[in-house]
Amino acid sequence: MKRGILFCAVFLTACIFGLSACNTVHGVGRDIEAGGKAVQRAAR
Repeated sequence: MKRGILFCAVFLTACIFGLSACNTVHGVGRDIEAGGKAVQRAAR
């Protein structure tokens, strides 16, 4: 019984960290895209 609860807690914690990592990677992608657009504007 305790082993199942422990497994469930570890699984839920991993899911939470996974979802937050997706959000972080998405934000980094937007920052890189904005930087690329700034370089393009400066080159014109």
